[in-house]
Amino acid sequence: MRTFSFAIYTTMAVIVSYFPLYFHDKGYSEQQIGILYSIGPALAIFANLLAGMASDRFRTIRKIMVVLLAGQLVALTLLFTVEEYIFVCFIMAGFYLFQTPLNSLNDSMILLSVKHTGRSYPSVRIFGSLGFACAALLIGLFLKSSGAGMTIMIGMITITLSLSLAFTLRDYQQTGARRTVQYSGFLKLVSKPDVVVFFLLVLILSVAHRMNDGFLAVAMQQMGADESMVGMAWMVSAASEVPILFLLGKYGHRIKELPLLSFAGLAYALRFWLLSRTDEPQWAIAIQALHSISFGVFFSTALRYMTHLIPDEYRASGQALYAVVWSGFAGLLSGTAGGYILEKLGRSAFFETAMWLAITAAAGFLVKHLRSR
Repeated sequence: MRTFSFAIYTTMAVIVSYFPLYFHDKGYSEQQIGILYSIGPALAIFANLLAGMASDRFRTIRKIMVVLLAGQLVALTLLFTVEEYIFVCFIMAGFYLFQTPLNSLNDSMILLSVKHTGRSYPSVRIFGSLGFACAALLIGLFLKSSGAGMTIMIGMITITLSLSLAFTLRDYQQTGARRTVQYSGFLKLVSKPDVVVFFLLVLILSVAHRMNDGFLAVAMQQMGADESMVGMAWMVSAASEVPILFLLGKYGHRIKELPLLSFAGLAYALRFWLLSRTDEPQWAIAIQALHSISFGVFFSTALRYMTHLIPDEYRASGQALYAVVWSGFAGLLSGTAGGYILEKLGRSAFFETAMWLAITAAAGFLVKHLRSR
């Protein structure tokens, strides 16, 4: 599971760090790239729910992940054959349809396995961060010499590796949980005000996070950065997660989730404010180290809080709903609005918008904590 997490996050590094540069190299504008990053997440809203419900219904995560990885490979193969922007949009939509449910299913498998393996979620997930960090740096160095045109080929290689490893995984979902899943109970559960408010705050913070994910490479290129510097920025951000995930795995249970989530929101706000004030790519790389106390704290803590909100029999469906908010709705909003703000209002306004969203979410988590007391 650690090796598989390492592998799928190398693909994530290619998608997040270098796909924007690949399309920018093709001559697409910031708004066109934003559309590419919003069509996929819009369709992924359906894909995440379908994958999660199918996983809970058929009691398998591994087989569904194999199908998803095969679909990604087919989509990238097709991308080699087209040049027209409209066809690229359709193919990327298909790619994201298969790609976006993968991380939530992997998280579900890790969370289900910890009861049987004696490991904590961060002790497995940390290998995903290591995979992202290594790939971001090494692929950036490679693309600097070979050119952005090799990005799709590298993605196909990492997906093929992940697909091979998927056959070695164990389906922990087959143990313990009920065979029959009553989705009326799940819908009743997620319609509770406490759950709705939590997902709304996650959405607000996710939009800010996805704005940075989708356009950091383009913003750094506007500052004068090359592919290796973009790779260095993503390597720093992913590597910074490692010590935080280790500490959260060991001591995180001692701190309540909602105050930690509020702290993560403030860390995001500081990160985006600093990015709005710099024109030097070297400083942008250094600022990415704040990824540790923003994303590292937020993602792990939010998943821990989810275990209190969603019971095990709805684990994959709950993770799918989280992914719909985190990747789908947030990706749609950040891609369309973020691309427009970056192109029309500039880099500073773009990151300031993300900053205010993060502050709003931080305040919401804090108020929710105080009301719960």
